[in-house]
Amino acid sequence: MVMLKDYTRRRKESGAVSLFIVVFAMLLIMVVTLSFLRIMLKDQSQATVNDLSKSALDSAHAGVEDAKRALIYYRTICDADATVCSDAAAAINTNTCNEGLAAVGVNLTNPREVVVQQSQSSNDSQLNQAYTCVKMKLDTDDYLGTLEANTSKVIPLFSTNNYSSILLQWFTTDDFGTSGTSVNLQPTTPVVTDAGTNEFIWPLLAQSSWPQSRPSVMRAQMMQYGTSFNLTDFDTSSAGASNANTLFLYPIGVTGSATPVTQDSWGFADYDIRKVASGTPQGTRCVGRLSGGGYACSVQLNLPQPVGNASGDLTRTAYLRLSALYKSTHFRVSLIGAKFKGVQPSIDSTGRANDQYRRVEERVDLVDTNIALPEAALDVSGNLCKKFIVTDKTNTIPADNQTTCN
Repeated sequence: MVMLKDYTRRRKESGAVSLFIVVFAMLLIMVVTLSFLRIMLKDQSQATVNDLSKSALDSAHAGVEDAKRALIYYRTICDADATVCSDAAAAINTNTCNEGLAAVGVNLTNPREVVVQQSQSSNDSQLNQAYTCVKMKLDTDDYLGTLEANTSKVIPLFSTNNYSSILLQWFTTDDFGTSGTSVNLQPTTPVVTDAGTNEFIWPLLAQSSWPQSRPSVMRAQMMQYGTSFNLTDFDTSSAGASNANTLFLYPIGVTGSATPVTQDSWGFADYDIRKVASGTPQGTRCVGRLSGGGYACSVQLNLPQPVGNASGDLTRTAYLRLSALYKSTHFRVSLIGAKFKGVQPSIDSTGRANDQYRRVEERVDLVDTNIALPEAALDVSGNLCKKFIVTDKTNTIPADNQTTCN
């Protein structure tokens, strides 16, 4: 009887262990299942949010495109009627959402928001996409742009009021071409010339030898005229007045240094190499590290008085031609003491898809800056051969087979 009693107790204990194993296994399976279910629901929710966010961004871009149409229409009415143009400009510059669109030709059935849909599809409105707020500003604090290597852009310096200086900045982290934050700069060490004097001479390297993280050499050409002008005024200067000048700005400084540099200030008429005895570009100090964003190079350019203007008369129509030598670059131009007037309006657009919102800001060139100007007087892909002949008789000109270069 004693042995049977012990065996029965062991049988009961074995059943309890199996029950606990089953319970814990079920709990484990349930936890794993719920975890996977939670991950799936989270991913599905994130995918829905991402899809709505992209749709909201598309809606915001639709608002930008309508704003571009409005600005084109604005230019059209300005060519026809100055009073209507002034009223439209006032509406565009207002801070009220979508008011500028309604004033210049965009049909808004609902001023609070514009539903994004195709005109031939009535079901598009069920997607619940719209842009809710579009604001435009004709006058901006600066002009933003990019330049490919060895290309140029002409920027109209049309302003809200008179100015005499501009601020030029260029080269951001997007222009590096390599990882890192250090800006490769030419050291500011003087070189002893053949004449025995110390001068700062900046080397003009081959295109392939230019460092990837070094800012481009900027060629800044100023063209302007005052209240009246003659064509000969672009080739002359007198008493500090000039209508055309060129500066070459060479990036110099201490590589890797994050210490802000003292901003250089150059006068177009003072340092134009055509009129001043100088064999090198203007060394322009740049910051050696861009860990916090912004522009590496910054310089103030002072414009001379236009030829023919009375002393102190800053009335001018001016253009700035920028050329990025060696390397592509982002740049920013500001008028010191004034704003750009209708040159590059800003568009601020907010789009919606269901309850998701996205906001974008873009700049539009209202004045055509892509003028087809030649980059060089002569551009060849191979070697260039030149042969000069001086004669006072036409019959002494050799035949074509005798004019080849050796």
